[in-house]
Amino acid sequence: DNVVAMGCAGSSAANAPEHNADNPTATFDCTMGTFKAEIYLDRVPVTASNFIDLAKSGFYNGIHFHRVIPGFMDQFGCPYAKDPRSPNAGTGNPADGTFTNLKTKTVEHRTNGGNIRDENISKDTNGPGTLSMANTGRPNSGGSQFFLNVADNANLDWFSAGQSKHPVFGKIIEGYDIVVNISKVPTTNDNPKTPIKMNSITIHGI
Repeated sequence: DNVVAMGCAGSSAANAPEHNADNPTATFDCTMGTFKAEIYLDRVPVTASNFIDLAKSGFYNGIHFHRVIPGFMDQFGCPYAKDPRSPNAGTGNPADGTFTNLKTKTVEHRTNGGNIRDENISKDTNGPGTLSMANTGRPNSGGSQFFLNVADNANLDWFSAGQSKHPVFGKIIEGYDIVVNISKVPTTNDNPKTPIKMNSITIHGI
């Protein structure tokens, strides 16, 4: 499963960068409202380009948030979660294939079940409002799933002392209250009782 491990938040080893107007943005339109994020193409180009490629292809349209925990995070992006009650939600990825690194213009690969290579190069902490890659806990096991932090989850930083290694690839710049509201909905086993569907993710600026 692509699982984000819970743990005690520690002190932040790094702060999220100021908004870079040259970076692309993504507008998330879901059934609970709309929010917008800067995507860190300048800092983690492989991870950002993978997300942008999937969003532009329509991959995320119709997928539901499958795991939300108040005071922690909202997890999203599993293709099995097009069915909001799927028992396989949290285990899916895109198909193997290629996409373009939008910074270097080189070809990147999704392999071994739709996974991209880990991009642990930019020390951006898992702070409130950041977007971060989900993985299985093994190296190079991230694909389409990510989570939206609603707390200081510095223990999840790839450069922290903890076991969990989750690189940040963006930050909410509008509508953070919507993301917090999603984390607080009634759930059964962390799955929202009333399904929360992503209608579309629209990329701007690239």
